[in-house]
Amino acid sequence: MMPNKNSIVLLALSVFALLNLQAQNNTVWPENTSQTKPWARWWWMGSAVDSANLRSSLIDFQKAGLGGVEITPIYGVKGQEANFIDFLSPKYLEMLDYTIKIADNLNMQVDMVLGTGWPYGGPQVTGPYAATKLVIETFGVKKNEQISKTITVDATKEKMPAELLHVLAYGKNGTFIDLTNQLNGKQLNWKAKKTDYTVYAVFAGKTGQQVKRAAPGGKGYTLDHYSTEALNAYVQPFNKAFQTIENQPRAIFNDSYEVYGTDFTPQFFQEFEERRGYDLKKYMPQLLNKEDGPISNRIKSDYRETISDLLLNKFDMPWTAWAHSKNLKTKLQAHGSPGNLLDLYASADIPECETFGSMPYDIPGFRRDAEDIREGDADPVMLKFSSSAAHISGKQLTSSETFTWLRDHFKTALSQCKPEVEDLLLNGINHVFLHGSTYSPKEAVWPGWKFYASVNFNATNTIWEDASALFSYIANCQSMLQTGKPDNETLLYWPIYDTWGKNLGGNLFFQFKIHSLDEWLHNTPFYSTTKKLMENGYGVDFISDKFIAQATARNGRIVLPGGTYKSLVIPPCEKMPLKTLEKLIALKKEGANIIFGGLPQTIPGFHDYEAQTSKMLAAISNNQDLVNPTSNLFQDLEIAHVYPETLVKTGLKFIRRDVDGEKIYYLVNHTSKVIDDFIPLAIANKEVLILNPLTKAYGNATVKKTDKNTLVKLRLEPGQSFLLKTENTKSQQDWKYYEAANKPIPLEGEWTLVFEKGGPELPPSAKMDTLKSWTNLSDKAEAFSGTATYTLQFDAPNMEADNWHLNLGDVRESAKVWLNGNDIGTVWSVPFSIHLGPLKKGKNELKIQVTNLPANRIRAKEMRGEAWKIFYEINMVNKDYETFDATKWRPMPSGLLGPISITPLKQIK
Repeated sequence: MMPNKNSIVLLALSVFALLNLQAQNNTVWPENTSQTKPWARWWWMGSAVDSANLRSSLIDFQKAGLGGVEITPIYGVKGQEANFIDFLSPKYLEMLDYTIKIADNLNMQVDMVLGTGWPYGGPQVTGPYAATKLVIETFGVKKNEQISKTITVDATKEKMPAELLHVLAYGKNGTFIDLTNQLNGKQLNWKAKKTDYTVYAVFAGKTGQQVKRAAPGGKGYTLDHYSTEALNAYVQPFNKAFQTIENQPRAIFNDSYEVYGTDFTPQFFQEFEERRGYDLKKYMPQLLNKEDGPISNRIKSDYRETISDLLLNKFDMPWTAWAHSKNLKTKLQAHGSPGNLLDLYASADIPECETFGSMPYDIPGFRRDAEDIREGDADPVMLKFSSSAAHISGKQLTSSETFTWLRDHFKTALSQCKPEVEDLLLNGINHVFLHGSTYSPKEAVWPGWKFYASVNFNATNTIWEDASALFSYIANCQSMLQTGKPDNETLLYWPIYDTWGKNLGGNLFFQFKIHSLDEWLHNTPFYSTTKKLMENGYGVDFISDKFIAQATARNGRIVLPGGTYKSLVIPPCEKMPLKTLEKLIALKKEGANIIFGGLPQTIPGFHDYEAQTSKMLAAISNNQDLVNPTSNLFQDLEIAHVYPETLVKTGLKFIRRDVDGEKIYYLVNHTSKVIDDFIPLAIANKEVLILNPLTKAYGNATVKKTDKNTLVKLRLEPGQSFLLKTENTKSQQDWKYYEAANKPIPLEGEWTLVFEKGGPELPPSAKMDTLKSWTNLSDKAEAFSGTATYTLQFDAPNMEADNWHLNLGDVRESAKVWLNGNDIGTVWSVPFSIHLGPLKKGKNELKIQVTNLPANRIRAKEMRGEAWKIFYEINMVNKDYETFDATKWRPMPSGLLGPISITPLKQIK
């Protein structure tokens, strides 16, 4: 029978509707690519890798949901010496090439460190290009005294040769004589006249610092980071290497600036005079004065700024240019450096921050036991230096070294990772690197090869069983947070000269470290202003003098390489370059919204500072109407049409992005309370799509629209997060809202527990009426780390419900859930709960597969006296860098601790 015309039309329309619905669904979540997925730093111990294990490891990574790896070769494993591969040797390049090829086949990518361990250095670094320090020898010469002296360095203080650069004499009457041209080799013959003198012999010494955690073939001196000549010499082996391999990595990485005591470079005096406008040699006594003084502090500021200039212009920028010549990207950790962090981060294609240690959260059920953690450094203000640099310079990605020392070894749960990574995402990081995974061949005895500071995300760690759920969550968040562009509307000036202009204990070399924020960040007006803005719901990016110089004004907006901003706030500061103040005044005259929280009192530095300060004060006086300090910062921001996200009053944290005028919000509840209300968004008259990055559920929200904002109905339990996307019209299914239809119902009965995989051996199965840690069942169970399955038969309660919610209570540490043979999902984070869907009448079967931490197994292994710490150099330490000793641990509770309940839910509008 032939179909009639109407039925054909209806069929066509049905097919079109189905295809359209599929297209809509496909556009809800961006596709997870290698770039949106998390990556891992991959430690190659001794570079003792082989093709079979490289391939199997990469397949493990890909199946678990990693998008790429960053290779860092380090020291090796004892007993594997015959398998060590020298860095950049033909065999090493063969393994690198193979790794990139296999990764590409798996739709993954590879980054690499330009060296081994850290910081940059190695056997190609010869004495002239090694990290340099300023060495001074002084001696006195009395009036009319004739000296004949060989100028050398005190051999008891300096272990490496130091190059004599200058001999300088400073008279008691204020005279200065450069005696360098009077040297005969190292011999000085000179008579002091008219006054007593102190003679300074200035040397370019060497720090002697070696590469930390170097791999075979990678040992050597740390590189001079203030010299393009040193950099060019350093990359010569890599020029040859990249000509040898067929497959190129995506990017090269430069770790945090752990280059210590290097406050000089042989060309420093020439560079200083060109950049600062005066001869530093005339002022060495003031420079080296340990006392706090107005002139000496100004000269120290100039010295520190010159170090910053050299690091940026002589190393980091040429490093990125070299990488681009090889079609490579650069990834840089600028923190710890002595330079302007914003400019240094921005010099790379991908700025990278890091977190170290464990942070506190108010989330009920979130475990942070004092004996397992070291206090963390993840201050949101510090994190924003890297993302701000990316935003103002127009870089798409900001990465992070994530979970370093999150807990002691073998004690990090997936649930403890979630809020830590959320704080990174909330502060602009959108390209997470796990710290990390250690290459470990399949034949290695458990626990395999380990790096001393990492969580070790690989198949030797029991958390790998459910790690894909964490990786999926990160990828889902990053897929949205890499779209569009940042949507912070306010810039905040970082007055670095207020730090450089301090005595700082008389030290010339000052590093902006994440571990010493009290020295340079906390207790500053910049910090308090940032916190004030963020806590009141304003999106903020930081800006440096260098980027203010690049700014233009257009239609009342401040235009930077990375985008436009509605306002620029100047926090109270003492020092500011005259050029910066003049540029701010010019921008304001052109219509930009510049809000002064205070006015500078002087310029930084020494050269012509009195005249320059007079010009500054005159500029302020002549433009009082433009630079008058604000009496109400928030009122001035409103005048600039910058409106806060008042949702922060609920306790929610947020970050916002812009996609062609629509907004993406990432909201996280790190409070101790349920947030169940209409949440205001600072964008008017919008429909809103709710997306759950944990489950990928989505739907149109119930909203209330006004001319000023849009109110979105949300319910977030402590520990939960949502993504919101604004839209002009509804284009998807509605979000399903539920409320409890009755009180939680305890699940009671006889549980069957079967141990399925893990070690050191499988304990016998057990039955229990009351849930408890499986470590209480037997000695074998106490020592066991791995996966076990709990099964319970229960009767469906006699009540109506649109859905049932399962609460697992205390889970140690993650669980997969099945109901009546149907896969419900993985429960791995606080709150340990999940929607089950409908129950069937009568008997139902709940199966829960639980995986614990590897801590109990390593404890038992050490109590049996079995050796496993077989690594060269730093052969395993605990979180406090003391000898690792798991025999001191108590057994960690494992399995389902409960109480477990189900709650009937009623769907509401």
